[in-house]
Amino acid sequence: MNDWIKTLGLVNKAGKLITGEDNIINNIRNQKVYLVLVANDASLNSKKKYFDKCKFYNVSVVEAGTIAQLSHAIGKENRVAIGICDRGFAKGLLAKITK
Repeated sequence: MNDWIKTLGLVNKAGKLITGEDNIINNIRNQKVYLVLVANDASLNSKKKYFDKCKFYNVSVVEAGTIAQLSHAIGKENRVAIGICDRGFAKGLLAKITK
């Protein structure tokens, strides 16, 4: 298992992540999200929506893992995207994913 996936589980336990398209988009607008993870196998429309919204509001966004990996890491089913609501966790996850 990738190191960043383990960290994602820790973020979930800390209660610093959000899921659900509307919830993530609203929190991006309110600038309460610092990083959005989008699954590699998400639909093109979903990827475009998250990447465009994050670019407009200057939020970091990265394509990482599959839907199954993201879902398993947080113990929920069928999660296409995950928003990280803590600046420290977001910075650490981004560093682990991009290395």
